[in-house]
This record gives sequence, C-alpha cells and structure tokens, in this order.
Amino acid sequence: MIRMVDVIAKKRDGHEHTPEEIAFLVNGYTDGSIPDYQMSAWAMAVLFRGMTPRETADLTLAMAGSGDQIDLSSIPGVKVDKHSTGGVGDKTTLVVAPLVAAAGIPVAKMSGRGLGHSGGTIDKLEAIPGYQVERSREQFLDQVREVGVAIVGQSGNLTPADKKLYALRDVTATVEALPLIASSIMSKKIAAGADAILLDVKVGRGAFMKTLEQAETLAHAMVEIGEQVGRRTVAVLSDMNQPLGFAVGNALEVKEAIDTLAGKGPKDFTELCLTIGSHMLVLGGKAPDTTTAYQLLEELIATGKAVDKLAEMVAAQGGQTDCIYDTSLLPQAAHKLEVKAPAKGYITAIDAERVGHASVSLGAGRLTKEHDIDLAVGIVFAKKIGDPVEAGETIAVIHANNIEAGQNAVDEIASAISVDAEQGVVQLLIYKII
Repeated sequence: MIRMVDVIAKKRDGHEHTPEEIAFLVNGYTDGSIPDYQMSAWAMAVLFRGMTPRETADLTLAMAGSGDQIDLSSIPGVKVDKHSTGGVGDKTTLVVAPLVAAAGIPVAKMSGRGLGHSGGTIDKLEAIPGYQVERSREQFLDQVREVGVAIVGQSGNLTPADKKLYALRDVTATVEALPLIASSIMSKKIAAGADAILLDVKVGRGAFMKTLEQAETLAHAMVEIGEQVGRRTVAVLSDMNQPLGFAVGNALEVKEAIDTLAGKGPKDFTELCLTIGSHMLVLGGKAPDTTTAYQLLEELIATGKAVDKLAEMVAAQGGQTDCIYDTSLLPQAAHKLEVKAPAKGYITAIDAERVGHASVSLGAGRLTKEHDIDLAVGIVFAKKIGDPVEAGETIAVIHANNIEAGQNAVDEIASAISVDAEQGVVQLLIYKII
C-alpha cells in the first residue's frame, strides 16, 4: 500500500518515484483524499530535489489524464498547437493561428485569460464585438474541420489536477519548481489533443523566466516531456525585455495583429510570428524546411489570404468581421495622452514588466480572476530599443478611459523608458531554437 507520507519522504531524500506513486499522488490530490498540507510538502521537496525526465513525463501524463481529454482524430492532418509562456504585448496566437491555418495546418486552440501583467488571448479576442469564446466540444471540432482554425476558452474540466496544484503552488512559494512548471504547461497541451507542439518561451524582464539559462532549462524540460510522450515538440526562446510589437492592451493588440496579418505589422512582431509559424508548418508536414515555410507564410500575408482566414474564424464564432477590415470599429478609449522623450538620444531600455503593470493599472489587465477589464485601454509605443529620439518627441501614447489613471500611466511609462546619448546594445529577438 502506498502512503503519502512515504512518497513525501522519498522525494525529500532525493529518490525517484515509481509511475504508480505518481499516479497515486495525482489521483489522490484530484479526488481530495490527499490534503493540501501533504501536497505542499511534496511540492517543496520537488523544488529542492527536482525530478528525472521520466518522472516529469509520468506526472504530465497523469495530470493530462485527470480530467477531460480532447480527441482531435476526426480532424484530418497533423494538428499543431502553440503555447507561449506569456509576456507583455504578446498577441502572437492572433496572427499565427489563422496564418498557419491558411497554409493548411488545422489549429484547434484553447487559450486562457490574462492574470497579472501578462495578457490573455481570450480577453483580446473579446475586443472583437460578438466574438464567442465559449463553444461546445462539437462546435469546436466542427469549426476546425470546416474553417481550419478555432480559438476558444479552456474547457471546464481540462487537467483539474493541474488547476488544483497550480493554485497551491501559488500560495506555498513553489511556483518556481521547474518540473512542476514544465508538467503544468505540457499536461494542458497533451490533454488538448495536438499531435505536435510549438513552445514560445519568453526570456527577460517582462517574462516569468528572467534569464536565458532559466528559459533554456525550462525549454529542454518541456521538449523532453513532449518527446517522452510521443508529441513532436520545438521550443523558440524569444525576448521579453521590451514589449512585443508596439501595442499593449486588448483592442490595441487585436488591431496590431490584424495589421500584421495584412502585411503592415511591426518588424519584430512580424518576424517572431513568421518564425513560429514556419516551425509549425514543418512540424505539420506542410513544408520541408523553415526557409520554404517562411516564404510560404509571407506569400499568404501578401495575397490577403491570412487576414481573410482570421475573418472566417471570427465569423464562425459569431464575431463582427467588418472590424477585421476596418480596425477603427474596434473599442476605442476616450482619452489619448502622449509620453515625450526627455532628451535627444537613443532608447536603451523599455522595462516590459513596468509596462505590463501600467497597462493593468489603466484597466487592461486583472489582478484577481474576478476583475473586469477595459478592452479599449492600453499603451502604443512609437519607438523600440535602439531607435533615435529627439527631445520632446512622442515615444508612446496612453489610451485611457479614466483621465487620472491615464496621467499616472504617463509617469509610469516615462520612467520605464531609458534614453541615453549612446545607442547601446540592440536586443536579440530570437535567442535559440530547441
């Protein structure tokens, strides 16, 4: 008979769990027979002792199997999912999902809402009038078969073990346990049914992983889990020291995503979307290599097929498609306040984390799950790191519905941007592919 106290002691002493012990752990915690205090003791032991790749894969599969699993086998072709570890101005899914669907890769995507300074894809999509994020399983699968792409809110009973464990880690200082981060992310992707997985692991000030070393360790752990459980997995390590693109805030990011699909997007954001998309095409067998895939995606943007695919998805989910072709119809804030450059020089830093917090204080994000968000507000930058500026030149525009919150955001963004006489080091966008 397996006893939880023995499982805790075994991990405390640095030993490897058997698959049976991991199944006991996950099932017992899900059904409530293992209490929070024992699970938190085990999570702390994992934080200090780690887990082997085999243990982490077993934990991932057990968590994926703790609730509903989505069967995508009725959809023809290789289904490729994409996950980002989250950041500021990260609207990549809004571009990549319709873009790769236009190339013939089916994308059945379940996304989350934002919490803290990281925005959520589902909140952003709700800036499109009428867009329905809640769909039944049948509607979801039918839409992917017919349109090639659907982005919906996460199903209620997907990975309940992970939901419970994540909430516990949040209040027991064990969020940083790498095997638990990796298995949390991968269990959701596996339960969602994809054949292959592309991971966008963010690195820097505005990301959960602050250093390249941390991000690489997490990426290797997740790719290893994917391979262990039979899912082809690729990780792209990308920069989050400054916001991605120019726009931060729900409707503002939707506009920027539409502009990018129409070939008018910011250089950095377009490059990241094309890089991620090209790896998804290779994973899905639609291109022999990433160079060919990149060119194919550029063509879909140039011919208008990419933006048309987004409109098709929006229509299928009840949204108004006129705002896809005329972005002025998206929600607009009442006030626009400018942030000016303090001196002539070059932008040497834009602190993504502070930008994220400023957008939350405007109302674009939520501090607790219960918070309502303002879809119209946010920040649009006019400059990136490395760009020259003149004294008094506009470097960002605050979009606010509350004038006082807008003024506070002007001060916060001004202090998040550094201007120096020397140009400094221009940030890499993509550090590594694993």
